[in-house]
Amino acid sequence: MTIDFLRRLFVCIIVCLLQVLVFNRIFLFDVAMPLMVVYFIIAMPRGYPRWGTLLWSFFLGLTVDMFRNTPGVTAAALTIVGMVQPYLIELFLPRDAEPDIKSSARSLGVWHFLSLAAILVVIFSLVFFALEAFTFGAWLWCLECAGASALLTIALIMAFETVRK
Repeated sequence: MTIDFLRRLFVCIIVCLLQVLVFNRIFLFDVAMPLMVVYFIIAMPRGYPRWGTLLWSFFLGLTVDMFRNTPGVTAAALTIVGMVQPYLIELFLPRDAEPDIKSSARSLGVWHFLSLAAILVVIFSLVFFALEAFTFGAWLWCLECAGASALLTIALIMAFETVRK
């Protein structure tokens, strides 16, 4: 087992525990819930294998689903984000960037990282709340929750990136 795998496993466990024990208890104005679990997938490095990103995203989502009692909702949404992330990160990196560059506000620049994080968080939020509602009758509630949760999550991710510098 490599050090990178063990470090990534430790971070995955910490992110899962924070999401389950802290962030799932926050529900602002009955529409906004921080979905910080997506930050683990946003921060995946550029050269990481795509199958590895998909496996990490699926198992992290499945673990969160086991604690939240939402069968497969987070796993499906995170797997979609894990599928899209390697392609989107290429749009925001310069052509001469290192092959194993990690996406952060420092390496990409604040504006590029904010754009990448916003796109991935919006995709995650829309899929998450669409699967959670699982009906077309509640589409307005689904959009309200997805939009408010995406804004709250993006604000928390940018605050974390600012502190991390």
